[in-house]
Amino acid sequence: MFGRRQGPPTKTASPPPPANEPPADDDVDEAKPQLTLVDSDGAEGEAPDGASNAATDDHAEPAFDDDFATEVEPAQAAAPEPEPEPEPEVALAPEPEQETPKPKMRQAAESRRDKKKKDKEDDPGDMTPEEEARYNETKIQVFNTLIESVDLTELSKMPAAAVRKEISDVVSEIISMKAMVMSAAEQQRLIVDICNDILGLGPMEPLIERDDIADIMVNGPNKVYIETGGKITLTNIKFRDNAQLMNICQRIVSAVGRRVDEASPICDARLLDGSRVNVIAPPLAIDGAALTIRKFKKDKLRLQDLVNFKSISPAGAEVIKLVGACRLNVMVSGGTGSGKTTLLNCLTAFIEDGERVITCEDTAELQLLVPHVVRLETRPPNLEGVGEISMTDLVKNCLRMRPERIIVGEVRGKEAFDLLQAMNTGHDGSMGTIHANNPRECISRIENMIAMGGFSLPAKTVREQIAGAVNVIVQAARLRDGSRKITHVTEVIGMEGDVITLQDILVFDFEGETPDGKIIGRHKYTGLRPAFYDRVRYFGKEQELVTALQALASEEPS
Repeated sequence: MFGRRQGPPTKTASPPPPANEPPADDDVDEAKPQLTLVDSDGAEGEAPDGASNAATDDHAEPAFDDDFATEVEPAQAAAPEPEPEPEPEVALAPEPEQETPKPKMRQAAESRRDKKKKDKEDDPGDMTPEEEARYNETKIQVFNTLIESVDLTELSKMPAAAVRKEISDVVSEIISMKAMVMSAAEQQRLIVDICNDILGLGPMEPLIERDDIADIMVNGPNKVYIETGGKITLTNIKFRDNAQLMNICQRIVSAVGRRVDEASPICDARLLDGSRVNVIAPPLAIDGAALTIRKFKKDKLRLQDLVNFKSISPAGAEVIKLVGACRLNVMVSGGTGSGKTTLLNCLTAFIEDGERVITCEDTAELQLLVPHVVRLETRPPNLEGVGEISMTDLVKNCLRMRPERIIVGEVRGKEAFDLLQAMNTGHDGSMGTIHANNPRECISRIENMIAMGGFSLPAKTVREQIAGAVNVIVQAARLRDGSRKITHVTEVIGMEGDVITLQDILVFDFEGETPDGKIIGRHKYTGLRPAFYDRVRYFGKEQELVTALQALASEEPS
C-alpha cells in the first residue's frame, strides 16, 4: 500500500497551487504520501507542509478521509493523550458542587427512615393487617405455652411487680425456645399484652392508665369507644374474641363479690380506683358483651378545678361553697354524664373535719374529701335469690349509726322517701344526686319515686315533705359542645297552695358561640335575696355571700 503511493522525491517540495485554481489529480496523489511518512526518518519536517496543502485543498479532504482513516486514527488517538491530563482537573473542579447535594439527600432519606423506624418502635400497635394477624397468632401460641408452664395460683400470691417480671422472663424464654422471629418492639409489646391479659384488663389497660378519658364504652369485642374532652371517638383497640371480653368482665365483677353470666347478665361493679362499671352480657347484648366504664381522674377534682374548666364562675363557686359549708340540704340534679358525682365530691370538700359522714351507694364511686366517712354499698341477691341489701335498707340503717350527714350517691327509687325523712329529722347538710333536666323536674322526679315505692300518701303531703327537706337544687348539664356547666343554683322556698315554690339564685346565660363551636355565656345573678341568707348568717358567713353575689352581678361572659 505504501509502495504504490510513494511519489518521486522531487515532488515533495512542489509549491502549492493557486487558491483559485483546483489542484491536479496527480498533485493530490503525490501530496497524500507526505502525510503517511510522518513517522519516517527523513520526512518529519515535511509533514506539516503536506498537511497544510491538504487543508487548503477542498477536494483533497474526502480522499484523506477515505484512504487514510485507518492510519490517521491511531495518530489522532495518540496525539490527544497528553491533553486529558488537565481535563480531569477541569472536570473535577465542579464535582464537589454537583455531588454535595447527594450526601444531604441520603442523610435526609436515612433520617426519615430512622424516624419511621423509631415511630414504629414507639407505637408498635400501628401494624398492617397482615402483621397484626401474625402478631395475634404468635401471642396466642406464647400465651397457651405460658399457661401450661407456670402455676397461676402461685403467681396470684406474688406482688404485681414481681409477677410482671416473672412473666417477662418466661415469655422471653418461650420466644427464644420456639425460635420466633420478633423485633424488640414487638417482643416488648407481647410481654405487656400478656401481663395485662393475666393481671389487668387486657387491651383496655392502656386506656385505664390515661387520665384524660372520662368514659370507656366497649360494644362487643371489635369496637371500643372513648370520651375525651366531651367528644366520643372510636379507638383501634380490639379484643381477641368475645370469650376474652367476657373473661375480663368476670374478673372485674368478681373483685367486688359479684357475678355476670347468662343467668345474671346485668351487673354493676367498680374498679379499684372507684371507677363505675356496668356489664350487660349475652343473650341480652346481641353483638357481644357491652362494658361501660365511667373513669375518675387519679387526682380528686376540687371546686377550683371546675372554675378552671369554666364550669362555674369564681363568684358562683363561692356561692356553692357556702351552700356546702352551711349545712344546707342539697340535691345535685343533671342528665347522664353531666358531672353530678364530680360536683357532689366537690361539695363535700367544705364539710368540717369533725362531722361524721355516711354514704350509701349502689356502686361505691364517691371520693369524698373528708376524713371521717363511712362508705356503704348495696348487695344484689345470690344464686338462690336471697341476701339482697337494697338502698332503702342502707338509708334506714344509717339513722342508727349516729350520722351528721347522709349522702346518697344516686336516688333512683323508694329510698328517696327515706332520704327526705333523714333530712327532716336533724341530719342537716345531707346530699344526693338525681337524674333530671332542670330543677322543676327534679322535684317531680322525687314525687314519682316516692309514689313508685308504694307509699299511699296524698300528693300534697309528699310535696310538703319535699319542700321542708330540700333547701337547694344545683343543676348540672352537658352542653352540645361537650362542655359541662352548672346551669342553675335554685332554692326551694316553700309551698303556695299545692305547688312547690322555687327561686333561682344564679343561672347560666347563653350568649353565643365562637367560630370553632365553643359556647359563650356567663353565670348571672338573678338579683333575688336568697332565702338561706339567715342560715348563712347563723354560720357567720353572710359577708362572704354578699360579696359573691355582688361579684356575680358584674362578671363578664366567659
